[in-house]
Amino acid sequence: MVVETPADVATELTRLGAAVDAVVPAKRPGNLLIGSWNLRAFSGVAPTWSASATTTPQRDWRAVASIAEIVTRFDVVAVQEVRRNVAALRFLMDRLGANWRVLTSDVTEGDAGNGERLTFLYDTTRVQPSGLVGEVVLPAAVRVRATVQFARSPYAASFTRGGVEFILTTVHILWGSVSDRIPEIQAFARWMRAWADRKNDWNTNLLVLGDFNIDRHGNPLYDAFIETGLFPPPELNDLPRTIFDDDKSAHFYDQIAWFTTNTNPVQSLLRGLTYTGRGGSFDFPVHVYPGLDRGKLSWRISDHYPLWVEFAV
Repeated sequence: MVVETPADVATELTRLGAAVDAVVPAKRPGNLLIGSWNLRAFSGVAPTWSASATTTPQRDWRAVASIAEIVTRFDVVAVQEVRRNVAALRFLMDRLGANWRVLTSDVTEGDAGNGERLTFLYDTTRVQPSGLVGEVVLPAAVRVRATVQFARSPYAASFTRGGVEFILTTVHILWGSVSDRIPEIQAFARWMRAWADRKNDWNTNLLVLGDFNIDRHGNPLYDAFIETGLFPPPELNDLPRTIFDDDKSAHFYDQIAWFTTNTNPVQSLLRGLTYTGRGGSFDFPVHVYPGLDRGKLSWRISDHYPLWVEFAV
């Protein structure tokens, strides 16, 4: 779909891109930029550049173009909450351009699945898929609820950059009580650790990312997340995860992490990838839809901030 961008929207997108560039490191020959973003109910898109208060859906072309302006700063991005309807996803791919590709899971059926897919977007001038794609399926002996499987099947894909392979596994943990969420987080972390430790498996440079629905740093959900040696970089610890977070209500939902050894001192299991110590989010609400209530903004862009980390390759 080719849709001409109005001049005022084009100007706004240019300013938005400059704001992202001030926060996110530039793409360089020796770096790798990995992002994760829960795009709230990413489904349909209204065929207009300016949705009114009564337009359905509220997400319009301007919103998706704004999302694309942020996503394009990364090399590969894991996206959560892509729904069965992929109209917004298709328009996003059009905006990203011919150099971008998508890998996406099928929809996880059932009420707990919420009609969601898990998705990777990647810049083919920077990374290439290296062959592995799959969903995490638990053996029958492992139960996370009354039924066997995750509410939304975690999705893995391998990529390569500069001759270095890495595997991203993205997840959107079940929302509910702490007692509902802990078994899924534990099952995922333990399954991933077993994968990382297996000999002669396709398991080079495993990273996990997505929405883990962890309430706070240091609470039982976080402890379940890190119990198998997952390392979330400290640069992400104090960042708000949603556009509604404040000093009284902060969350720790979204994460990007990788495994460390069980030795002393602890060392990263990554090989050929070195975390640069640079990671963060992007505060998009101050740059898009000026004056729009944040509740309404969450349905156009998202209620979550995008997270990112940089590696040297």
